[in-house]
Amino acid sequence: MAKRVRINGDTFATMISERRIKTRVKQLARQISRDYRGTVPVFIGVLNGSFIFFADLIREVTIDCEVDFLKLSSYGDAKISSGKVTLLKDLNCQVEGRDIIIVEDIVDSGLSMQYMKHLIEKENPKSFRIVTLLYKKLAVKTAVHIDYVGFTIPKDFVIGYGLDYAQKLRNLKDIYRLKESRATTR
Repeated sequence: MAKRVRINGDTFATMISERRIKTRVKQLARQISRDYRGTVPVFIGVLNGSFIFFADLIREVTIDCEVDFLKLSSYGDAKISSGKVTLLKDLNCQVEGRDIIIVEDIVDSGLSMQYMKHLIEKENPKSFRIVTLLYKKLAVKTAVHIDYVGFTIPKDFVIGYGLDYAQKLRNLKDIYRLKESRATTR
């Protein structure tokens, strides 16, 4: 039976279990380690949502690597993207001539990914790839190529494993999807 979580009058049910997440993260790390054997890529985590996925992925990668972080905002406290992407924390690493791997928790509209791709490619990286734990293929509004996808999911609003609802519930070990929402508009 699916576990349930309630917050702000909304009910969420388990979508992806902790066990399935761990298995898939290990698979992604093995693939990335094979693809980047003999190189030292820079993994760039997108804060805040990717921090749990990022940490788990990095611990499973078997190659030398560097890490850095970007922080963007496109949601605020809402359940849908505002459509406006704002850079809150820029990179500290050198991008030019480096293999760059963006690590994202979720790609839905694709607007944040498009923004990051433009931001990084203007710095002339050697290569640029994207890994995301969750991909809402049916919600994408802009063409974006994702190199490594953990799970393709429907357009449901999801929380847990780093994903938040108004900055809460990131610490849940499973990923939950919205099942019932209160009748008010947000």
